[in-house]
Amino acid sequence: MTALPLVFDAPRRGLPPRHIADMSAEERRAAVAELGEKPFRANQLSHHYFARLTADPALMTDIPAASRDRLADGLLPPLLSVVRHLSCDDDSTRKTLWRAHDGTLLESVLMRYPDRVTLCVSSQAGCGMACPFCATGQGGLQRNLSTAEIVDQVRAAAAAMRDGELGEPGRLSNIVFMGMGEPLANYRRVVDAVHRICDPAPGGLGISQRSVTVSTVGLAPAIRKLADERLQVRLAVSLHTPDDELRDTLVPVNTRWSVDDVLEAARYYADTSGRRVSIEYALIRDVNDQPWRADLLAKRLRQHLAQLVHVNVIPLNPTPGSKWDAAPKPVEREFVRRVNAGGVACTVRDTRGQEIAAACGQLAAEG
Repeated sequence: MTALPLVFDAPRRGLPPRHIADMSAEERRAAVAELGEKPFRANQLSHHYFARLTADPALMTDIPAASRDRLADGLLPPLLSVVRHLSCDDDSTRKTLWRAHDGTLLESVLMRYPDRVTLCVSSQAGCGMACPFCATGQGGLQRNLSTAEIVDQVRAAAAAMRDGELGEPGRLSNIVFMGMGEPLANYRRVVDAVHRICDPAPGGLGISQRSVTVSTVGLAPAIRKLADERLQVRLAVSLHTPDDELRDTLVPVNTRWSVDDVLEAARYYADTSGRRVSIEYALIRDVNDQPWRADLLAKRLRQHLAQLVHVNVIPLNPTPGSKWDAAPKPVEREFVRRVNAGGVACTVRDTRGQEIAAACGQLAAEG
């Protein structure tokens, strides 16, 4: 497998025209006025999109037809169309392949649990972080997604749950930025998307910030910047090993920011937000599953984060062409036991969607 370069700056192409979901409430009113419409039309348009969960202008019958057409042309450009849905886990997991206006492909995964409904959302098409065990990372980075393209994945999932597309009608409750891309490499659009997702309707979709998780492979300066936003989202750090020597290979961004750099930034986030940090650890047979690494992981996390941390061990999901596979279950159990014995909370994450390539590290947006 050929090593790919790290890519932090996405190609400047393909972003859609401005959309209502790109804007704050004040910006929407100004945009509506620019189109020659009364500012209150912004609230009407926002109500349809964020509260009624529709992007179809034909359904916005409380707006006069001429105004509706003008507003739709100016503020509701087509964003994402469904290429296909794939389902598994007795139809409680559904992966959607989307095509953007420029033909770019991306994926999101909707998962229904007994106590919650979670959407795994993409923030980029592809990924530039080049992690060798991740199908998305090995596919390279096509482009950033716009704020509206991120939000529209969430709006569509909320509508799907309301309409009973995954069984009984329900409510989308949780968002994890763990789909395609490195969220903090598309920083401003991701933070704006969090506001659109969490602001109360009609300003946004009204999902609690505390029910949103933003993941990162460890862009330490951006972690600190996110902390200073004073949001209440959970931070998840994809660490995958506690030692720099191996992490330089597994997570190439470690050559920029070391394990200590990342954990110090994570502690700043925990102290600033008051929220516990999640550490993601994909357990790979004979690579990062040794007992001494479990002990070192617990030691370093206890040193940097004390009780403000939880480790999610993720059995490695298979990807095409990968030379690695998941650690055996007895090895996994011993790894978890040792981290817990080291004073750090550690559990195995419930893996969903493996058979439809929808699990962690498997998203490749293949048409």
